[in-house]
Amino acid sequence: VWQLSPHLVTRPWSLEVKGLVARPAVYDVDHLVRRFGLEERIYRLRCVEAWSMVVPWTGFPLSRLVELAEPSTEARFIRLESFFDPEVAPGQRKSSMPWPYYEGLSVAEATNPLAFMATGIYGHELPKQHGAPIRLAVPWKYGFKSIKSVTSIEFVKERPRSFWNDVAPEEYGFWANVRPDIPHPRWSQAWETDIGTRERRPTIAYNGYGKQVAHLYG
Repeated sequence: VWQLSPHLVTRPWSLEVKGLVARPAVYDVDHLVRRFGLEERIYRLRCVEAWSMVVPWTGFPLSRLVELAEPSTEARFIRLESFFDPEVAPGQRKSSMPWPYYEGLSVAEATNPLAFMATGIYGHELPKQHGAPIRLAVPWKYGFKSIKSVTSIEFVKERPRSFWNDVAPEEYGFWANVRPDIPHPRWSQAWETDIGTRERRPTIAYNGYGKQVAHLYG
């Protein structure tokens, strides 16, 4: 981990922090970068569709933002929401999907040192397809939990709903930890394919981060 220049984030973007917190606020992403600085984290990424890769993210720990918000003792979860702009994202015109995209974590997960708010990738500013200008990265969970283009983080008492769990509850759970012993209804999760080398290899529980996160789940 090392500090990087904050010049990587240049586009104005508002991120609202609200709910059961002492300090609700609306922040510009560049303000958060100046406040927290930037680090680089090299994380494994495991997709629920059984492919994997290694990604160098640039950003800051989500725990820093949680600490800044000062959540109350009643706040047990966070709900994250993405942008909604059908003119920019034509796929959001489909009424069959409950846009905007939304996800959730427990506060214990959000304050784990691995939970990361990414503003860059491969040493460059995030491109749109990777969730510009700020996204979540939780490497011990399947990729769909790492919500892109975050516009709000709400601290709540009850476990929030999540997009894919609402769309297909028989296929996608809320927690979505990488578990090779629990198959997807349509394929095994015991194996994964490296997206670059096409190497097929056994999936590791919690994507290899069990020592850091397994204690969160009893």
